[in-house]
Amino acid sequence: MSLFGTVLPYVMSEAVVASAYGGPEVLSVIDEAVLDPGPGQVRIAVRAAGVNPFDYKMYSGAFGTDPANLPIRLGAEAAGVVTAVGAQATGPAGPIAVGDEVIAHRAPGAYAAELVVPAASVVPKPAGLSWEQAGGLMVTGVTAVHVLEAIGLRKEETVLIHGAAGGVGLVAVQLAVASGATVLGTASPAKHDLLRDLGAIPIAYGPGLADRVRAAAPDGVHAAADLVGTDEAVDVSVELVADRARIASIAAFQRGAQTGIKLLGGGPGADPGTEIRAAARLRLTQAAEAGRLRILVAGSYPLREAAAAHRQIMTGHTTGKVVLVP
Repeated sequence: MSLFGTVLPYVMSEAVVASAYGGPEVLSVIDEAVLDPGPGQVRIAVRAAGVNPFDYKMYSGAFGTDPANLPIRLGAEAAGVVTAVGAQATGPAGPIAVGDEVIAHRAPGAYAAELVVPAASVVPKPAGLSWEQAGGLMVTGVTAVHVLEAIGLRKEETVLIHGAAGGVGLVAVQLAVASGATVLGTASPAKHDLLRDLGAIPIAYGPGLADRVRAAAPDGVHAAADLVGTDEAVDVSVELVADRARIASIAAFQRGAQTGIKLLGGGPGADPGTEIRAAARLRLTQAAEAGRLRILVAGSYPLREAAAAHRQIMTGHTTGKVVLVP
């Protein structure tokens, strides 16, 4: 970009921000200057950015309502094309060049048309994934890997996954099946065919869940992953899994602490799994490249319709990922 013939060290970009605390109505799109990347950084023209529950929690008041933090930039994952690189721009898979198609995570402020991130956050985009699939791969993917590692799932074991048809659940089901485990996945009946197609044994949640699991797994359940945070998920897991160290939750932080199961992610007392999640990125792209991992996209919205995207995932019944497309 230039002004009166002068080359400026930035480009202009649209970005989504929360200008206040509240519901999706506080979201708006602003124009901002995005600086050229410095040493160890790259700039990406975003083609798709994943939408995740953590994003709306940032402005809902769940993490406090300090006005000094406003406006809040949103997003944590994106896929796009590298448009500029700084010196020594090397990612986990090697040097990064202009024109590379990549996925970025962690990528704070990913709800944007242009984004500067550390090169260490960038991995190659699998050629077989659409931009929408690539933009929604990482947050759910690295969380699924962390959960399965935390419960120590091994080949030929049986695992119960609560919320198996959600974003994290769909990846966890596929990875667990690929590892040789028997997977029992809770979901509403409308999603049972999808889970069967992915290799899981679907089970309806609700009253009588523990008995339905016992009937499906007469030899018992070795481990459980709670991806929904309900009392039912925690209670049934504790009832059926003998070793509480092999039960993990990414959502039931209060109940989880009371029952002594593992807590993962960004909640109070939880293990963030930083190193596991960082290492998982290349594992996920390799699985997707080889066709062993399907990424389902539930909806795609323009940046200016970020509020509608958030309303969709706030229902808690989305199957697959929702993404924003600049």
